[in-house]
Amino acid sequence: MALLSRQAPRLASRLTDYWVTVYKRTWRGSVVTSFLMPFLYLTALGVGLGGFVDDAGPEQLGGITYLAFIAPGLLATTAMQIAVGESMYPVMACFKWDKTYYSMAATPLRVPDIVAAHLTAVAFRVFTTSAVFLGVLAVFGALHSWWGGLVALAVAVLLGLAHAAPVFGVTARLDSPSGFALIFRLGLIPMFLFSGAFFPVSQLGGVAWLAYVTPIWHGVELCRMLTLGAVEWWPVLGHLSYLAVWLAAGWVFALTGFAKRLAQ
Repeated sequence: MALLSRQAPRLASRLTDYWVTVYKRTWRGSVVTSFLMPFLYLTALGVGLGGFVDDAGPEQLGGITYLAFIAPGLLATTAMQIAVGESMYPVMACFKWDKTYYSMAATPLRVPDIVAAHLTAVAFRVFTTSAVFLGVLAVFGALHSWWGGLVALAVAVLLGLAHAAPVFGVTARLDSPSGFALIFRLGLIPMFLFSGAFFPVSQLGGVAWLAYVTPIWHGVELCRMLTLGAVEWWPVLGHLSYLAVWLAAGWVFALTGFAKRLAQ
């Protein structure tokens, strides 16, 4: 407990102005895709492909339409993609190119303050994109209740942080961005495809456990329960606990990586 108390951020709020300024200068680059991508995803997959899936019979997906099945999965995978993307090049830039982290470390700010402030900025980015996505889901009639949507939004932010924190730690340990290709090819893309967003992972048979150990599967399951209004509390607590473990482990991994990098 003493170690944890020493690692708690105390001055992270001092960086609010900096990250707000960064967001003001960059938000226009993502505003169009934030609205357009959810619409295109749900139209192409939920309505277009979903029409063929639904023709096979609603019993294939437990009595729900393919649109209702895929919509929460796309919400979760979008949160994951945004969080991972914001945790690679932007973090490396602060180390390698513009040296922002070194400037911060030269002040009374400590490593936990620097990491917590940037993770909060990532969480805000995930929050805004996921909020727009939920609005599009509501337009498509894929939300069972408003409270389910609000809790799903909180889950999307937690899911994003559960991915962002460990990627922060990986980025802090990389000397060049060439390593990001491996993160995409061996991590992000397989998790995206086999997350349970597009089909039940039980169809994977004996290798389904590979999906179960990933945090994205737990996020997809949570979002699906909430948007469908089919909440089962013990599974919910299990999924939340698993995501919290990933966030806590990622936090420690990020702190050690940042401390070693900034000490160089």
